[in-house]
Amino acid sequence: MSGIHHVTAITRKVQANVDFYAGFLGLRLVKRTGGFEDAEQLHLFYGDAAGSPGSLVTFLAWEDGAPGRVGHGQVAEIALAVPRDAIGSWLTRALEAGLPVEGPSREFGEPVLRLKDPDRIIVKLVGSDAPATAPLSDPAAPTRLRAVTLLSEAPEASGAFMGRFGYREVAREGGTRRWASARDAVDIRDASGFVPGIPGTGIIDHVAFRAEDADALRRMRIALKEHEDATAVHDRKYFLSLYVRDPAGILIEHATDGPGMAVDENMDHLGETLFVPEGDAARTGDLRVMLPQIALPGEERIVMRDLPFTHRFHRPDRPNGHVILALHGTGGNETDLFPLAARIDPEATLLGLRGRSTEEGVTRFFRRLDMTRFDQDDIRSEAAVFDAFLDQARAAYGIDAGAITVLGYSNGANFAAAVAGLHPAAIRRAILLRPLMPLEELPQADLSGLKLLTVAGSEDPYGRLAPRLNDWAEASGAALEAHILPTGHDLTQGDLDLARQWLSHAHPQGETE
Repeated sequence: MSGIHHVTAITRKVQANVDFYAGFLGLRLVKRTGGFEDAEQLHLFYGDAAGSPGSLVTFLAWEDGAPGRVGHGQVAEIALAVPRDAIGSWLTRALEAGLPVEGPSREFGEPVLRLKDPDRIIVKLVGSDAPATAPLSDPAAPTRLRAVTLLSEAPEASGAFMGRFGYREVAREGGTRRWASARDAVDIRDASGFVPGIPGTGIIDHVAFRAEDADALRRMRIALKEHEDATAVHDRKYFLSLYVRDPAGILIEHATDGPGMAVDENMDHLGETLFVPEGDAARTGDLRVMLPQIALPGEERIVMRDLPFTHRFHRPDRPNGHVILALHGTGGNETDLFPLAARIDPEATLLGLRGRSTEEGVTRFFRRLDMTRFDQDDIRSEAAVFDAFLDQARAAYGIDAGAITVLGYSNGANFAAAVAGLHPAAIRRAILLRPLMPLEELPQADLSGLKLLTVAGSEDPYGRLAPRLNDWAEASGAALEAHILPTGHDLTQGDLDLARQWLSHAHPQGETE
């Protein structure tokens, strides 16, 4: 058994990724699951009609994550086989879709078109007469991996390492050597003197080679015993695998053909259900609201707009018109509060924002000078941006201002309190958990249009600062309900109970059982 099993890359815009691979290229989405290393990362698998090994291209979704850099020590290109006589039609399709395309050219005697996906990963379409294992409905669609390109500072050593997986050198073109199996090829490009690769979005993380079965995988593990970075065998549900780095530091996976993509879905319904790794089964409900939602070609979708704050929606199966706008705490992200928000109102549409300020790489909504002093200019400027975001979001997504409840925790709650004071019309209803007022000078504001719930913790070191916010809000005309729970800064069941009860009166449409 030899050949490529799959290639895994990282995307920062998962819907654009789906539109390219399932839409433009016509691959079948055969699996969607939480990541096996981090279940809060969506993992998508594309392939032929059966999700066959040798056809699979997979992506981890790091939504709006930092881009990486292509360099040595990485897989740099994916090559997909299309029928040789379809190269011309693919050129036409690319031009009609407005995609930048190079070619046709010839590489190792084969016609090649070079495209870039939405993350600018190089995807080559290679004319080949190799038969498809499980053909797709479009006879021109790519149904198998033809090759990958590796950037190596040690091309001879990398090539010799490929021999472990059934490859042998068959040709050279310039600084690239082609190593071939019976099915496909690995092109090793001499990248001596080139910059090293940096992990991130828009980067191919690894290439996996096929192992016939678990015994073959274990034999490989024994053969790699001198490699300190070779991992133990992992159960990835759809295959068993191990990881190792080649002499140039390129990440390689060795994966079994089975059990395959149909182990948990009927073949006719591959890729329709979001699965959560078994080790995270207790978090299934939370993960289903935290992982990005996607729409296949032709399905209804929320068309995301480029607005001042990175943001994410989660739309339930039966939305009730209520929108919970979530503002995370220090170090959080736009989906941190989605599980809590979904428990408060399971039928609400969730809209999460990511703070734009950072403190030593930690995400916040405004800068902190010390534990209880904050950058006043930063608060004001970010509050103005938030007010503009709300106006734009209402127009872009058709959201009724009266339908929004702001849910803030810690830094996000503090930010919401400042926004309410600086832009009184921006927030009409808010649940602020572990809040304080970060503004040193309390604004003169008319808050008669604000319904407000605050929940402090009696053992929270910041809890002593909550009364200043409550007194100001009440004096400014807000309809305030303030509570203190016997807890610290962390959230508890008590917070959920208070929020649900309060919301049932403050916004009856969001009432839950």
